Order: sequence, then C-alpha cells, then structure tokens
Amino acid sequence: MKYLNKTITCLAISLITSFTALSQEHCFNSGEFLEFKVKYLNFNTSTATLETRDATWEEKPVYHIIGKGWSSRFLSFFFKIQDRFESYVDTKNLQPYHFIRDTYEGGYTKDVEINFDQENQKAEVFDKKRNTKKTLETSHKVFDMISSFYYLRNKIDPKTLKIGEDHQLNIFFDEENFAFRLKFLGREEIKTKFGKKTCLKFRPLVIADRIFKEDESLTLWVSDDKNKVPVKISAKLVVGTLTANLSKYKGLKFSHGW
Repeated sequence: MKYLNKTITCLAISLITSFTALSQEHCFNSGEFLEFKVKYLNFNTSTATLETRDATWEEKPVYHIIGKGWSSRFLSFFFKIQDRFESYVDTKNLQPYHFIRDTYEGGYTKDVEINFDQENQKAEVFDKKRNTKKTLETSHKVFDMISSFYYLRNKIDPKTLKIGEDHQLNIFFDEENFAFRLKFLGREEIKTKFGKKTCLKFRPLVIADRIFKEDESLTLWVSDDKNKVPVKISAKLVVGTLTANLSKYKGLKFSHGW
C-alpha cells in the first residue's frame, strides 16, 4: 500500500509531463486552481489540488505553487494520506528556488525543504524530521516535481509536436536526479466532466517494478488549447487501473471554450 500511495501522490499531484520549446507567454496566471479526483478499482481513493499565488523569495518575484493530496474518508480508515508540496519558482523561466515536501502516508512521514542553486548546480536539502542538512549536486536546469509540471505545460507547442517524438527533462526528487522521458502519441477526443475535450496524448516512460505493469503503463491527456490543462491520467498497475480526472477548476488564463 505504501508503494501504491506513492504512485497516487506522484501521479495526481505532480502530473508529470514533457514537451518542446518554452513559450513566450505562460499558459497560467496567479490564482489558477485545479482539482483532481483519483480512483483505483472504481473506488474514490484521494483528491489532489494545484494552486498558484504571487509571492516573493529573497526579494525576487515568484510564483508560489501549492500542491495538496489527501485520502478519501473511506481510504483514511485503512491508509491515511495527507500530503503538501510547495514550490517557489522564477516568474520568467519557472525554475525553482525553493521546494517544500510535508507528507503523511499511512504513518510514513517526510518533512523536507530544498534550496536550489541553479547557477552552481547544487541543492541544499534540509531534513527537518532528522534535523540534518546536506548539499548535493544536481543536473543542469533541474526542476522539482511541482515546478516541472508548470514549466513543461509551457513547453507545449502543438504546431511542432510530432507523433512518436521523445522528450526529456531533469528532475530532482528524494535526493536523486532523474532524467524523465515522455512520448507524444497524437490527439484524441475524450469525455470529461466538462464535456468532450480534444487532447494531446502523451506516454511517460517509467521503469516497470512492483507497482507499474510495464514500462509504458502511464497515459496522460492534456487539453489541446492555450491553457494546456491535464484533464486525465491513467496508470495500469500490476493489479487494476488508477485514474486521475480533472474535477474542478478556476482562474484559467484562457477561459474561452471552458
């Protein structure tokens, strides 16, 4: 269950994506709010939200992005989830300055803050639970799990996407550097709570293990419009399928058509 919950958290909150060249204009505003409902074996297991706010970090203007995830009342009887992720990102290039992870997952807790030094490719990791600090090397132009979502949303350029294209991004998570890859599969119209939406369809490439059924078991649908909102994720697990669907939104930068 611990591994299943970790999958739910990463899928529903971070909703990892990867695309092409960075847009001149961001596809979101401060005040955007997204909510997702997560189901496993047709049971409502958890809810996840993403919200952006204006803030400052060390006298620099930033977006303060807050991701939350919590288990349903039913699941909480067996395995309570209460997760909070925060990222302070540059308003221009969307690279992170500071990352917070405060999670409770079935008795397992994590309370970590990370300061990123992008210029020197370093990350200072403060484990508040153990009261330890360490400085680790990072990859060039690295992102945390929250900032990666917003940065990569802005990298979508539907005009240049080619079916079968494979894209990559550097992510720092749990004191490790990851090279994340994703493949564009084409366009597809799907049913959502908000009507039928034409979407860009992607496949994140993951390592098969005790959770994922195969290397290509994840599928992501992103709205084919200026907002580039993730509307659905599906993951084939060893047992059953997990899905996360957009259930609520507000403050979209481009509201026409929604």
